[in-house]
Amino acid sequence: MKKFLFFILAFLFTQAIIFSQKTNYKEQNMNGLIERLDSLKAQFAPDKRTAIFEYKINKGGEDFSLNFKTNVSQAFESVKKLVDSSKVKTGSFELLPSEKLGDSTFALVNLSVINLRTKPMYSAEMASQALLGTPMKVYEKKDDWFRVQTPDNYIAWTDADAIQLLTKKEIQEWLKSPKIIFTAFCGFAYENPSLDAPHVSDLTAGDILRLTGKKGSFYTAAFPDGRKGFVPKEDAEKWEVWLNSRTLSVGDIISTAFRFMGVPYLWGGTSPKGLDCSGFTKTVYYLNGIILPRDASQQVLTGDPVPTDSGYKKFQPGDLLFFGRHANDSTKEKVTHVALYIGGGKFIHASGRVKVNSLEPTSPIFSEYRFKTFLHARRILSSINKNGIFKITKNKFYKGVFK
Repeated sequence: MKKFLFFILAFLFTQAIIFSQKTNYKEQNMNGLIERLDSLKAQFAPDKRTAIFEYKINKGGEDFSLNFKTNVSQAFESVKKLVDSSKVKTGSFELLPSEKLGDSTFALVNLSVINLRTKPMYSAEMASQALLGTPMKVYEKKDDWFRVQTPDNYIAWTDADAIQLLTKKEIQEWLKSPKIIFTAFCGFAYENPSLDAPHVSDLTAGDILRLTGKKGSFYTAAFPDGRKGFVPKEDAEKWEVWLNSRTLSVGDIISTAFRFMGVPYLWGGTSPKGLDCSGFTKTVYYLNGIILPRDASQQVLTGDPVPTDSGYKKFQPGDLLFFGRHANDSTKEKVTHVALYIGGGKFIHASGRVKVNSLEPTSPIFSEYRFKTFLHARRILSSINKNGIFKITKNKFYKGVFK
């Protein structure tokens, strides 16, 4: 009996060792796969705001499988080779846009301003906004939400009512059609050519509509979903005329910035309805024909560096000033705020509301907090069409040149 019991215990011990070895082997393989996936992510999609690279490891018994999606073709091919060489089982494996979208992989913003969120739900953080008529790529759908990419390459989710889905041919036709841009700070499109007529929609500075004609002192215009409206001529300009009139002068940049004085701060905001700090600088430059990256931490990587060794003496109006946490032995530098320099040590920015502060300690509008957290200055107007800064006319979304 003792010999039999010893045999059983020895057998169970041996099986435990074998199971442990298999488990360790499985864990090592899975950890190795994760390391290689993370390396490819760092290579092809280092910024999740502008590129999709998402994977999930599914554990099951002695095996595991991989779910993967990306909008970067090189990343897709690299992960496919990795999976083939390591003989990993795959679940969903997708190069976006999703096949479920069919040919409708493009869209136009259909409302005066739409909200873009980090997740497909109304309770999710608002990451950004987009203006009426903005062309977008569409990557996937979840319930009644679409994952889209804007001309500044920002990727986020918006609800179905906010956009009009289009095929590549349809969006190219719309982009080539005559259009108007709304240039007043805010206003309306009307059902009839009268300021007393019912509203079709509100409008804000930067909104784009298709031009269909004129009637008296109004343009007749069409929304992306086909709605018709009348827009006062004094509140808008023909798109091509407006584009050609963008002189990129410092005076125009500064005067545009001051149009937003007093507008309340709104996290994710990029319109006259509300602005965050980088949404403010982005919108000011957009209204002068320039596309800037969306966030302050992205904008600081663009433009030409401006020397800061002598304080603000070498700054020029129109420069972007960046603020945040200074690097030390234990933490990295972190850019958290951006402002527009207007001269004399003063800058205009969205902080609580759009307002003016100064870096000069003797000024009555001196901001000690911004003075202590100042990090960098970048010159934008010397970097047009390079270093991540492009005219609208050079942007592939507005040109309709999609790969």
